[in-house]
Amino acid sequence: MPAKPLFEELDYRQTPLGELILRRRTYSQLDDLDVFEVILGDGFLMSSLFTVVEVALADLGLAAVAEAFSAGEELEVVIGGLGLGYTARAALKNEAVRNLYVVDYMEGVIEWHQKGLVPLGPELTADARCQFVLGDFFKLALADEKGPGFDPSDPGRKFHAVLLDIDHSPAHLLHERHAEFYRAEGLRTLAAKLHPGGVFALWSDDPPEETFMAALAEVFDSSESHIVKFDNPLLECESESTVYVARKALERSSSSKS
Repeated sequence: MPAKPLFEELDYRQTPLGELILRRRTYSQLDDLDVFEVILGDGFLMSSLFTVVEVALADLGLAAVAEAFSAGEELEVVIGGLGLGYTARAALKNEAVRNLYVVDYMEGVIEWHQKGLVPLGPELTADARCQFVLGDFFKLALADEKGPGFDPSDPGRKFHAVLLDIDHSPAHLLHERHAEFYRAEGLRTLAAKLHPGGVFALWSDDPPEETFMAALAEVFDSSESHIVKFDNPLLECESESTVYVARKALERSSSSKS
């Protein structure tokens, strides 16, 4: 049997953020493991070899939601950034999630899932709770109540959780126009789209940043950073990333937690 190719390019797109490439890499040192990788411009964006933190983003975010809402509450959840789909799949494993809106700026990424070019595509597209939304997460997050919303059919809809995995970190951005979102005023606009007690959670490839933690504390009732460690078989060491979790205050005058 012929050897597997080291790299196989599955899709190539030109986008406003640079060249977008989906490729499959075979690691001979890992028993010929097939790994799916996404390259954007000159940067390495994501890999199916490292998904622990993407899963933790959903798990930690939805665990914080469960602390604020009564059992049996049906959850409306937004994910910013589809990527290879690991955060979305982790969220859908939570039976309380009624609707999941996964927002991605790049049509190609959505099409990878719809066409089954990535491993989780068929699973996500088959789940009736999961809706892909082609759009700019940051523009939607910063829009006022009359503007477009995460749910295309209901601009004013509020959500129980927003889970974000797009930029490398609040300081290391894919585009400079995203910076407004990470300041207190931008976060305050996002918080208005959450139910009282709702949660905003963010993946970051950098250690916790004091400036961003201060912005979260200014807007949300509680906020914390979680260091998530994972094995890196390529470097033969343990790597780590950060998941921020912030929760909006409950309305004291309301008899319902929702």
